[in-house]
Amino acid sequence: MTQRVIPILSPNFINDSVFENPPDWAGIFRNSNPLALEIGCGTGHFILQRARMQPEINFIAIDIYNKGCLKTCAKIDLSGLDNIRVLRVEARWLLARGLQPESLSAVYINCPDPWPKKRHRQRRLVNRNFLATLAHYLKPGGDLYFSTDFDDYAEDVAGQIHDLAGYRNMLATAWTTALTGYPVSKYMQRFLDRGQKIYFIHYQRDMAVSRHNLPIPEVQRGFRIRWQMAEND
Repeated sequence: MTQRVIPILSPNFINDSVFENPPDWAGIFRNSNPLALEIGCGTGHFILQRARMQPEINFIAIDIYNKGCLKTCAKIDLSGLDNIRVLRVEARWLLARGLQPESLSAVYINCPDPWPKKRHRQRRLVNRNFLATLAHYLKPGGDLYFSTDFDDYAEDVAGQIHDLAGYRNMLATAWTTALTGYPVSKYMQRFLDRGQKIYFIHYQRDMAVSRHNLPIPEVQRGFRIRWQMAEND
């Protein structure tokens, strides 16, 4: 079924019409602080915690769902935080249209859709090509955090990134089930309360590898499109 798209009037919501020209993020945030990106912000629990922890960072929070963006904006508006902006766009579209290479100090991808059925796994957002793309947008020394409640998704991502040019593992193992100081979203907490594990991966953009020496990834279009009027439930 389709759902009515509720207009988001929050001053912290950025309409994607801004991308008719490359956006001026310093102008949008009214400062030149470093940028960080959360891909799939849900209803905003994680990004608000992170923004409070790092007021010196400007956070871009994106999601493809109208209701998630609406609820995230409502939380931001009540919080008084001024270092988060929300967009309703698909991640690959944002990278292609809205960001400059080496412009991100950190990327957070928390519990993306795991597409658990084998026939659907090619739909997973985080694959080798997407990771190679992100390497071009992270600053040298920038952080990439990935979390999932599916062990096979953690195995898949860990296997694809460990030998990928431009990254270095910041953990002693391929992944961990406890990451000190990392905010826990409402979604994560629900699984933890059931005794289930969350798997965390943390890599950094290798400062020793120039972006110009990184492989140029194939441009991928998400199987989902940018909804304008309706979205599938």
